[in-house]
Amino acid sequence: MKNVFIKWFMSINTLLLRLSRGRIGSRLGTQTILILHTIGRRSGQDRATPIAYFSYEGRYLIVASNWGKDTQADWYLNLKKDPHARVEVDGRIVPVMAHEARGEEYERLWQFATGRHPPYLEYQKMTTRPIPIMVFERVG
Repeated sequence: MKNVFIKWFMSINTLLLRLSRGRIGSRLGTQTILILHTIGRRSGQDRATPIAYFSYEGRYLIVASNWGKDTQADWYLNLKKDPHARVEVDGRIVPVMAHEARGEEYERLWQFATGRHPPYLEYQKMTTRPIPIMVFERVG
């Protein structure tokens, strides 16, 4: 039931973000939301996912917490296959290239993200997998 609600909510939020060009649905509590466009790793189809992000030193960061589940989110797996993506922010579509933060970069960004959204610490306790952070840099 929870998964059905989450999918329904994400679909409605995506629609609101698009129709309002980011004026409605881009803030949920302490989080800022964008729409991430990836290419499905099996289908080859465009996949649009509303997801929380942070701006950090001119880049976008997304924590791949997947709500603390033991499985990785589909969008993360899509980016591992093809790191080219697009983000919709404030009604603009921005082409980006993604990479996964590692080592010192990961530690610094994890501190940044959890300092702004402490529930990520709880999500990490709920799963045995390390929670990735994807970094998106503008291209073109």
